[in-house]
Amino acid sequence: MVNSSRLVVRSARVVVNVIRGSLIGIAEIIPGVSGGTIALIVGVYTTVIHAASSVISGLVGLVRGRGWSQALATWRDARWGVVVPVLIGMLGGIVLGAALLEPVITSNPVETRAVFAGLILASLWVPIRMVGGAWRSRYVVVALVAAGASMVLTGLPVFGTDNPSLLLVAPAAAIAVCALVLPGVSGSFILVVLGMYEPTLAAVNDRDTAYLGVFILGAAVGLGLFVGVLEWLLTHRKTITLVVMTGLMLGSLRALWPWQGEQRELLAPVGDAVGVGLWVLAGAVTVVIVLGVERILQARIPSDAS
Repeated sequence: MVNSSRLVVRSARVVVNVIRGSLIGIAEIIPGVSGGTIALIVGVYTTVIHAASSVISGLVGLVRGRGWSQALATWRDARWGVVVPVLIGMLGGIVLGAALLEPVITSNPVETRAVFAGLILASLWVPIRMVGGAWRSRYVVVALVAAGASMVLTGLPVFGTDNPSLLLVAPAAAIAVCALVLPGVSGSFILVVLGMYEPTLAAVNDRDTAYLGVFILGAAVGLGLFVGVLEWLLTHRKTITLVVMTGLMLGSLRALWPWQGEQRELLAPVGDAVGVGLWVLAGAVTVVIVLGVERILQARIPSDAS
């Protein structure tokens, strides 16, 4: 009976982590919505970042001739029982989201941006709560500066081409993956700014192995260069890092103003503004429900990424 109960709990943990990963994967294909933010909300952010850092550290050790034993010891430090189901869920979420959400985003841009704005507004509570009582006036200033920088970035006009050279794909992926692991910054939005979003989405839907292979290579290089720095910041400068993340999330709302022109210029509300406001509320309520469910799951299935 005891063994049977343990098996049920472990199976439930795997299912929960796959669902967490799928939510992150879906978020990553939505411009303006950060997969890192969703990872924070569902409680796997630090676990995934630590695992990525462990992989990179082990590979660097191999390159420097430290041997397989040390690399394996470094890799064992990651919580693979959590990370593998999350990664499986992320892959499924990306594939499913690319197939289903892209037409919705294209045909209903105002409503989808409104929902995403509600998601981000409610999600601000996550890093704010993590900073807690450490908030001071200077931290508020830092958050506002980060928000301003994020607003400038998300207001950049689109540039790029519909048929990018593979030589451009890897650098774009390296930049976008940094946004993937940084809450408040959308990797897909970076691709939009670079003019690489639609080609990348098409490559996922068309299973373009050449494009995706180059993209993954670029992403791996970008991750290797950035994730170690981010983990160090979260370990040694956690409060100020979370403050900056809060500001970045706040500033990213500029990208999600429902009424925008083709070059992201902000427009005055038109049409059913009340209805759009209700979509914003729906997005915020969704996050509140996710946070509530997450709290219940954490009580029954312990841990950040149990």
